[in-house]
Amino acid sequence: MMGEPPSAIQLAAIADPFVRELASLGSLRAYPKNTVFITEGDSSDSVFVILSGKVKAFVSDSEGHELILNNQGPGDYVGEMALDGKPRSASVVTLEPSTFSVVQREPLRDAIRQNPDFALDMIGKVIERAREATDNVKNLALLDVYGRVARLLLNMAVESEADGKLRIPDKITQQEIAERVGASRDMVSRIFRDLTVGGYISVENRIITINKKPPAKW
Repeated sequence: MMGEPPSAIQLAAIADPFVRELASLGSLRAYPKNTVFITEGDSSDSVFVILSGKVKAFVSDSEGHELILNNQGPGDYVGEMALDGKPRSASVVTLEPSTFSVVQREPLRDAIRQNPDFALDMIGKVIERAREATDNVKNLALLDVYGRVARLLLNMAVESEADGKLRIPDKITQQEIAERVGASRDMVSRIFRDLTVGGYISVENRIITINKKPPAKW
């Protein structure tokens, strides 16, 4: 499925006005689960707005080690670095069947030239993501593995309306957490065991509940 623009229903489901306008510039494309649709080092010429599904952005080395940068879902977008025409700085893979609005570089550049508000929104989004990247680098450089795991859990958690507890709504494995914080699965497993014994977290069906805020240091 490619060539037709997103439908009005698909666009209306995007809450952010900027992302909605961005998606309106593209054409539909769908990929099955486990498809790497952006490859680190490839030439960049398009932005992918996620209409449905879920994706993972990651970097890897020659030995196949991966570091997950983030997971994103509907209403998010990836590949915004396409504006400079340089090689992709990360790879992105679908975690489930996903549909995108694919915006080529030239329509995006035209929209920026013609609409100052759109340009300012785009700049704001790029700055926001640069700040997130800076925080991630800082955490990797200055926090130990325990600190990175605790920070990740707190950042991912959402307060439940039912009981007010913090839960991570998406099921996530210890391997995925290890890839997010740049550590081994065994190390993450030991940290989880300690946090569980201490009553800080509980895990049921891969849903993590934070019962009380983990200490700053372990």
